[in-house]
Amino acid sequence: MFSEDQIERYSRHIILKEVGGKGQRKLLDGSVLIIGAGGLGSPAALYLAAAGVGTVGIADADVVAVSNLQRQVIHHTPDLGKPKVESAREKMEAINPDVKVVTYKSWVRADNIAGIIEGYDFVIDGTDNFAAKFLINDACVLAGKPYSHGGILHFIGQTMTVLPGESPCYRCIFPNPPPPGAIPTCAQAGVLGVLPGTIGTIQATEAIKFLLGVGKLLTGRLLMYDAEGMDFYASPIARNRRCPICGENPTITALHDEEGAMNACDLG
Repeated sequence: MFSEDQIERYSRHIILKEVGGKGQRKLLDGSVLIIGAGGLGSPAALYLAAAGVGTVGIADADVVAVSNLQRQVIHHTPDLGKPKVESAREKMEAINPDVKVVTYKSWVRADNIAGIIEGYDFVIDGTDNFAAKFLINDACVLAGKPYSHGGILHFIGQTMTVLPGESPCYRCIFPNPPPPGAIPTCAQAGVLGVLPGTIGTIQATEAIKFLLGVGKLLTGRLLMYDAEGMDFYASPIARNRRCPICGENPTITALHDEEGAMNACDLG
């Protein structure tokens, strides 16, 4: 049963025939983990909280810096120096007291990620480096955990959804990380402040659709967004039989930490 406040709060969801009361209950009973409380994680966290997703986890070991404020909209100037997970939690709880926010003030690593993603229905990759992105893909594939990939740089963003065992995974497209230094960092190339808002909101949309069981997920397609030209285009992708983790003869059967650009803000 919903309280009167919940009926009013979620009324615009409840009147949607694709959602209704049953769908809103699915959201309240659902759980999503966001890895990275930065540019991509900020809009995702705000919209998941507003939508009434019952449990949202936030994993990030960083603290709020002034250079974050140009794009990481969940953090405000008074939050400078505060752990990002705590800053995010405060804003999410202020939006919606129904939401339980679980914080993990830690970087994800091969020795802790399996325990962190366990118990969540869906994972959002809001990280900004290749090492984390490959680790998240591998952990989710091995655990059979659906997740949304997102990446940004300059004026370009990309995103896709992975359903392990059903759709292509990240390594189906990019089997291995690029050599260190091959992709410039955000500090070197810059990033348009509103860009992660677009990609992170799409990632939140995918999480909500997954929990509801409605619509068509962004599987088998890599969605690219060029903010400068205001162009969206989706490239079809297929499962790679030679994929090192989800192919016919996988060579990756356990988690390991990739070497490489730990601070690169990337497209992949």
